[in-house]
Amino acid sequence: MSLTPDPELEAAAAEELTAALGLTWRELSRLIPWGDTFEGIGPGGGDLYLERSYLWAVAPGGDILCEVTAYRGASRYDAGVKLSGLIRKPA
Repeated sequence: MSLTPDPELEAAAAEELTAALGLTWRELSRLIPWGDTFEGIGPGGGDLYLERSYLWAVAPGGDILCEVTAYRGASRYDAGVKLSGLIRKPA
């Protein structure tokens, strides 16, 4: 197993995280906890899976933690790239 991150997985995870963080706190607060996994094509044309989840970061009703994982298949999940970001609760 390679210890070097897959650049295509990194790019796909970053792109998906950017899109995921574009949702508003108000939209997501009604759905938490929520997540999905889908098959996609990476920026370089490779097949991959993207998993996205939204969870309360600390306590219900607060900031929302968004996690995105890009990987090449169930057996290679642990070799995937995982990124996360926060959607802050409006003041």
